[in-house]
Amino acid sequence: MVDWLPDRLEPHPTIVWEKKLASPGLGGVAATDQSVIVSDRDLADSADIFRCLDAADGHELWAVRYPARGKLDYGNSPRATPLIDSDLVFLLGALGDLHAVSLASGQIVWNKNLRRDFGPVKLQAWGWCSSPLIADGRLIVNPGAKDASLVALDRATGQVFWKTPGAPAAFGSFILAQLAGRQELVGHDQNSLGGWDPATGKRLWQVAPARTGDFNVPTPVQVADTLLVSTENNGTRAFRFDALGQIDRRPLAENVDLCPDAHTPIVIGNRLFGVSGELYCLDLSAGLKALWTASDDAFSEYTSLLGSPERVLITTLHGELLLIDAQSPEYRLIDRSQLFADDSGVYAHPALVGTRLYVRGSNSICCVELALQQ
Repeated sequence: MVDWLPDRLEPHPTIVWEKKLASPGLGGVAATDQSVIVSDRDLADSADIFRCLDAADGHELWAVRYPARGKLDYGNSPRATPLIDSDLVFLLGALGDLHAVSLASGQIVWNKNLRRDFGPVKLQAWGWCSSPLIADGRLIVNPGAKDASLVALDRATGQVFWKTPGAPAAFGSFILAQLAGRQELVGHDQNSLGGWDPATGKRLWQVAPARTGDFNVPTPVQVADTLLVSTENNGTRAFRFDALGQIDRRPLAENVDLCPDAHTPIVIGNRLFGVSGELYCLDLSAGLKALWTASDDAFSEYTSLLGSPERVLITTLHGELLLIDAQSPEYRLIDRSQLFADDSGVYAHPALVGTRLYVRGSNSICCVELALQQ
């Protein structure tokens, strides 16, 4: 959720700046009011490059580059969104390279490789995709090793606080949730949904899905004491928790039609919005029943969603922006606007800071001013 989205979109987007990148990329954009962090690859496809750009004009402030050779499905570019935490930014590449970097200077503070330092780990088809997470001042990553399925590191030094055994990693990110008064790390491993104690790494519960084969890419969403989970083979489910923070393995509600394979649905009030061939608006207060659905070519492929209390902003695979009324009793498209011409690879999740939207296309990143021009 964001605090603000515009009332409408300009017919021709106001591009404040655009910067060319060396290679297509999948990892999300991270931004503050001063800095924009975007992942890239070199032309030889042999090294990761993370660039820090000035939010005002897009010029490069610093770059971190390191060798990262491999052969993954959908290319070797980083998948994880960089994590900005105060003075540090944490960068995770698809081949397991993890760097803690000074946000101000780009100087590397410490680095690890999840495969080398916590292995042996079998390299998954898409590599490491989960974005790092800060929980109680510790950095959480999921190497997926037999003895280090999940790991907590000192954010300042990289020292290991704890590591917990378990299954190989899935491809979705973790969240820090407060469920029935208990703080838990929640996310997927390769086989199941689970909760872990952030202080010790002890696994608290697990739920295996009714149907196997999920890639477990979408991130779970907490709504009060309910956990919403969406995957491509098991649809969207709502789980409740008892007073001890243990999950009821029987879903409180289900919707088998909303089954996204890659993007994470968003919640606005009592409504859940997600894309799975169509745009779905589900009623959280009525057992995930569909309030409405909408068909559009824009919803037939991957999308990224941002939500404010009144509106939903959708970024499509082809670089189009769609602004939707989040409160309407039926589907209402407010505006649509094309950012990138002849692009079909806008996979990176955008970042919104104030009124500026930072969107990564296949070969460039642009800053869009969403505030309406007078």
